[in-house]
Amino acid sequence: MSTSRGELALGVQAGERRNMNQKILKLENLLRFHTICRQLHSLYQRRMLAQWRHVFSSAYLVWTAQLYPQPWQTHALIRTALSQHRLLVTKKEKKSQKSQLSSTKSKKEVEVWIGMTVEELARAMEKDIDCVYESLLNTAVDIDSLEAHSHLDEVWIKEVIKKSGMKLKWSKLKQDKVRENKDAVKRPQADPALLIPRSPVVTIMGHVDHGKTTLLDKLRKTQVAAMEAGGITQHIGAFLVSLPSGEKITFLDTPGHAAFSAMRARGAQVTDIIILVVAADDGVMKQTVESIQHAKDAQVPIVLAINKCDKAEADPEKVKKELLAYDVVCEDYGGDIQAVHVSALTGDNMMALAEATIALAEMLELKADPTGPVEGTVIESFTDKGRGPVTTAIIQRGTLRKGSILVAGKSWAKVRLMFDENDKVINEACPSMPVGIIGWRDFPSAGDEILEVESEPRAREVVHWRKYEQEQEKNKEDLELIEEKRKEHQEAHRKAREKYGTLHWKARSFIKYKIKKQQQPLKPKEKAGGDSNVLPIIIKGDVDGSVEAILNIMDTYDASHECELELVHSGVGDISENDVNLAETFHGVIYGFNVNAGNVIQQSAAKKGVKIKLHKIIYRLIEDLQEELSSRLPCIVEEHTIGSLISLKHHKDDISVIKTGMDCGLSLDEEKIEFKVGDDIVCYEEKEVLAKTSWDPGF
Repeated sequence: MSTSRGELALGVQAGERRNMNQKILKLENLLRFHTICRQLHSLYQRRMLAQWRHVFSSAYLVWTAQLYPQPWQTHALIRTALSQHRLLVTKKEKKSQKSQLSSTKSKKEVEVWIGMTVEELARAMEKDIDCVYESLLNTAVDIDSLEAHSHLDEVWIKEVIKKSGMKLKWSKLKQDKVRENKDAVKRPQADPALLIPRSPVVTIMGHVDHGKTTLLDKLRKTQVAAMEAGGITQHIGAFLVSLPSGEKITFLDTPGHAAFSAMRARGAQVTDIIILVVAADDGVMKQTVESIQHAKDAQVPIVLAINKCDKAEADPEKVKKELLAYDVVCEDYGGDIQAVHVSALTGDNMMALAEATIALAEMLELKADPTGPVEGTVIESFTDKGRGPVTTAIIQRGTLRKGSILVAGKSWAKVRLMFDENDKVINEACPSMPVGIIGWRDFPSAGDEILEVESEPRAREVVHWRKYEQEQEKNKEDLELIEEKRKEHQEAHRKAREKYGTLHWKARSFIKYKIKKQQQPLKPKEKAGGDSNVLPIIIKGDVDGSVEAILNIMDTYDASHECELELVHSGVGDISENDVNLAETFHGVIYGFNVNAGNVIQQSAAKKGVKIKLHKIIYRLIEDLQEELSSRLPCIVEEHTIGSLISLKHHKDDISVIKTGMDCGLSLDEEKIEFKVGDDIVCYEEKEVLAKTSWDPGF
């Protein structure tokens, strides 16, 4: 509003100057016209005198006729005078317009942009910063709070340029030259004539401890369960199982815990069939429902494996009925989902489960194109000592061979070595086949699409393009964030101006001083005491899928009002000296999952007072994290009742209230209490109890 009034005032002043110039011009014209009239009047008088003298002398008349003009000559003179006057006025107006145009053209043009600072505006104007301040005097801008790096609104930029007598030019954002899309993409769908049958890719899903890992162990005849702690698979793996019938099934071993819901969902993206494992003695649990939802989202058919049927308390029919509530209808109840009663412990009906899976795969008519460039999906990536970055992948199209150039995410590889689930070196991998790939320049992420390209330069080109796209997207997000913060700052400044606008400048300065004093950084001792309710942590895991799963759990943390959980760093690999240094700097704790910390690292951590906590089971790590969070909370004081009053008497009368200074008789329900003269009677005791965090990770 203040800007509009200022612009209106300037407009009124300009209008008054125009009116004054017009009046002066009119006055000059009137003066010229008056002069011409006097000249014409003089001519008219001479004409009358000439006519009067004509009566007396004809000779004099001739002389007078020569001396004085005739009427027609007078009229011509008037016309000439008026024409000269109009020409004079027109020339002056044109000259005035030209001078105005020349003055407009002579104005300096200043290139400005939205959000520029005071210093940037002064530099663009080639003026001192004080010039900007002077231009903003007597405006709504708080000059006291305006610094050289302060951002100016659009209206104030215009005001400064206008008062400085310069011309405004908005700067167009510099647009980089549009780069050609260099990304690699999938090939068009293959000719049906080139497709051949392939093995199904099967994912085992289910609740923790429902026997999923033991079931896989029986199917592939290996001791996977013996190598995994707590009976829970720690990260995604891929295995090819050959059945006695000659059929092959590729299994994706996704974790059975709710903490790995994101990894299970990623596994379902490359899955043809899901085997849902439900314990007959436990029924449908939370993770069972999540697994069903993942299958529905991915539109993947289900084979139901009711496990632990060898137990006396097993009730398979109860499981089937519970699943009806989630639209999982078995064939016994008129649906199309096969249900197989199995016992992973004894091996009962394992072949029946495999046959049910193969039967469903035949109905799906799974086929793939084994020719042309390779297409696949990264299942997991990790670091192997002596091998570098390694990925487990499922090939979905083409045939992978040694020497192939692959791109996945923002990483690329020249395949140096391939191996199967038994660590046996193989020469090629066909569709539906799981394979370990060595030769990556960097870590691809689990779930990244693998594409084969023709050469290493082409692979670098694709990676550079993807990094460029990511950078552009990040820049866009940063600009949006900066603009949002700028608006928040302006709104806060506006509210502060409204709040302090009515105060005297001394009172306003005193309030600002107090605010700045409160914002001063804390001293080291004060900071150490103030950060007690913050827990900085560092997460290290064996594979990126495990780290991602832990971070997903941390995303559910909702108790920041009790203690802030701050992630300082996360990564793949063993605990390093850099991790210890980071933990020391931030006074944090290091959590390691399926990784090691050497003796040298542990000794260094002990000297620096850094805690290193290593775990093999995911939910044990989370429980440890909960305990660490709880230790940062103040103790809770609890009251424990020792006795309760059952009667109160004054003399022989039962009363409910006794006043100060009166004697009374008490009866307590606790017989073991002995009274002595001078004892104070207290009916409860207070105990300090360690507080527990209210964060519930969901298990």
